[in-house]
Amino acid sequence: MVMRSIPVKESAFAGLMCVMAPEPKLVDVKTGEVKRDQATGQTVWTVGVCALRGRDSSVIQISVVGEPRGLSVGMPLRVVDLEATPWEREGRSGIAWRAGQVLSATEAPPGPTTGGRGGGKEGQ
Repeated sequence: MVMRSIPVKESAFAGLMCVMAPEPKLVDVKTGEVKRDQATGQTVWTVGVCALRGRDSSVIQISVVGEPRGLSVGMPLRVVDLEATPWEREGRSGIAWRAGQVLSATEAPPGPTTGGRGGGKEGQ
């Protein structure tokens, strides 16, 4: 079964807050191998984000190509080109979150995203 990415509008959330500072995403925890984007070769980073919606909230891990700079725990965030990709493997399932950019809520995006997205499957 082919899983497709689903675009998610940032406006679907009442707010987004950094709850884990950016760190390189690992392919293998034992070896410390860092995940690289297939299209660009850049390191894939992950940011822990509390997504608020009404009286509900969820902590999600958002992957982004290239290091998001200037983010710290407790900081309000905004995301550019957020996508959700349902996945299933070996009896487990979930949603992989990926964005073109993860920024401070006060930072303007630096321009078109170059996240190397599209077609590549984000590892779970």
